[in-house]
Amino acid sequence: MRRNKIYLVALLVFAMVSCSFAKKSFDDPEKDKTLVDLIAYVLNRWHFDPQEINDEFSENVYNDFIEAVDPMKRYFLASDIEEFEVYKDKIDDEIKEPGVKFFTLVHTRLEKRMLEAKKFQKELLGSPFDFTIDESINRDYEKLPFAKNEKELKERWRKELKFSTLANYDIKLEVEQNKKKEDKSYVIKDEVTLEKEARESTTKTYIEFFDLMDDLERKDWFSIYVNTIVEEFDPHTSYLAPEDKDRFDMSMSGTLEGIGARLQKRTEGAKIFEVISGGPAWRSKKVEAGDIILKVAQEGEEPVDIVGMRLDDAVKLIKGPKGTKVTLTMKKVDGSIDVITIKRDLVEIEETYAKSAVVKKNQRTFGVINLPKFYVDFQDYNNRNAASDVKKEIERLKKEGMEGLVIDLRNNGGGSLKTVVDMAGFFIKDGPIVQVKSSIDGKEVLSDEDSRIQWDGPLVILVNELSASASEILAAALQDYKRAVVIGSKQTYGKGTVQNVVDLNRFIRGGDTNVGALKLTTQKFYRIDGGSTQLEGVKSDVVVVDKYSFIDIGEKDQENPLPWDRIDPATYDVWDGYIGYEETIEKSKARMANNAQLKLIEENAKWIRTRRDDNEYPLNYATYRKEVAADEDYAKRFKALSDYDTKLVFTSLPYEELLMKKDSSLQRKRQAWHEDLAKDVYVEEAINVLSDIQINNIKKQKRAVVKG
Repeated sequence: MRRNKIYLVALLVFAMVSCSFAKKSFDDPEKDKTLVDLIAYVLNRWHFDPQEINDEFSENVYNDFIEAVDPMKRYFLASDIEEFEVYKDKIDDEIKEPGVKFFTLVHTRLEKRMLEAKKFQKELLGSPFDFTIDESINRDYEKLPFAKNEKELKERWRKELKFSTLANYDIKLEVEQNKKKEDKSYVIKDEVTLEKEARESTTKTYIEFFDLMDDLERKDWFSIYVNTIVEEFDPHTSYLAPEDKDRFDMSMSGTLEGIGARLQKRTEGAKIFEVISGGPAWRSKKVEAGDIILKVAQEGEEPVDIVGMRLDDAVKLIKGPKGTKVTLTMKKVDGSIDVITIKRDLVEIEETYAKSAVVKKNQRTFGVINLPKFYVDFQDYNNRNAASDVKKEIERLKKEGMEGLVIDLRNNGGGSLKTVVDMAGFFIKDGPIVQVKSSIDGKEVLSDEDSRIQWDGPLVILVNELSASASEILAAALQDYKRAVVIGSKQTYGKGTVQNVVDLNRFIRGGDTNVGALKLTTQKFYRIDGGSTQLEGVKSDVVVVDKYSFIDIGEKDQENPLPWDRIDPATYDVWDGYIGYEETIEKSKARMANNAQLKLIEENAKWIRTRRDDNEYPLNYATYRKEVAADEDYAKRFKALSDYDTKLVFTSLPYEELLMKKDSSLQRKRQAWHEDLAKDVYVEEAINVLSDIQINNIKKQKRAVVKG
């Protein structure tokens, strides 16, 4: 309640200060100045750790923005950079004034250089490449200087295009050789023909690339610039342009209103690359992946041609409120033209949601719940959310006779704080779950106050380096209570901060233009033992190597992370429902230390890191093929990774079996998931731990447990 009160006070303050921002016209560059001024104002007042906007801050923004717009250093010349550097220590002044001269200069020059790059690409791909010349390309762009002149820049483009064509040539030659193996009479295409076809493939790729670049408007580049400013405060503070805010809301709720199809930009229209199972397009049985939308008509209106239109603008036309109709003129996969009317509806993105499987090991039954994120509908918490879904899955698994539960939080980047607090309460009687500290209001302890326990049996949490934020709260709380055994990476991601989304439109009096929102860090969260998960993450009880172990992907590897610290611990009682908890962990460690599959995973992870660090590539085909062959030969030793068999049997719950009879797409997805689980050494060990750990049945009988 106290946290909600703080937020309401903040809203009142926001409402009071908004009157100081007069109505602005958002049809000219002046809107950019207003946006910078507004964002700086909000950041300096409500960010958890406001930064001093000075010359050092300015230089960081300068470097980050140049890298963001030209990361491969294939547009700007050294002379451009020299001109830009005048602003290196002046961006802080532009933020305070405000002004956008630096952005305008860089953006204008970028557009000019991109037009020149198009000409390079067209000219260079108009002539054959000679793959017999001994030369190479260095793709360590971070260390690469900007080209001194146009001649040097053009040479850089030549090597990039040749490298892409060389890779295409190798693929096409392999296809030809495979055809020859299957049919001895087949005549392999000559080198000249293959090189020409490879260049045509490269040309198509770059035409599509520049087409996407042409779709970007000034406002899109300005969003990138604003984000280089706000990310100086911390890696998780970001500006959400109006379209980005819509996508953020959709990703967090897992729902959208529309026809239920994912689209790709193509020169001839918007191509459907996936029809979302269960959505309106899927139910119509008239839309399939590969169809291209040419025109869009709203109910009672003339169709609008979307060929050449920005994808975002086309999507706006296709999406719409539940219950409305949209008519699509489509070029079908077979080349025919069809006109289809679809009634829009609420579309659920199934991959967002929790899913579960029943696991059989010998004569025992266990459950696995995979949770991709802690999703929630910000408008109405009572709508579908991660906590309520996990609760349902637990009940369903219990009906199947589950003796132990695995919650898989690998690659779960977090989400709603409320859902994780509610979820942690499913496994303990009551008590604190997480501590939250605000720079304005001090510390607050968020607790489970419901004495009911949804699951009081053996519990394992699976994590990896990409388990972040809310995932870390759940893993940390259940680890501190000694309620669950945490298996996974040496440490999780290390994101111990809380973000709130502030609608910037409330500051503009009478404005009818959407200026987006600001997601800013307002709090840090701490374990109930007092330690922060910031930077350090959660250290697994049983540490196992994985493919991310030697790659820098955690919070500590990001720019401008907030520091680790500690506060006073909360008052809590350790779970006393297990017998031999520590012994179970030690047995698991011993198994993992001698696991041949994990040793092979470690070798593979180290090899991948070595390959990632090698940035020099040959442009001579004979040398290129030799290196590729050596890599392919070495990679064969890792084939055993995909051949691993846990001997565990995974099945869907009865309610899902019924759904699959009507939805073959869902059936394929679940079958693929079960096949992956059956090869998963980490899930195998989680089941081993569940088999080993013993429940203190005397204590269990004294607890209030939710039945059925």
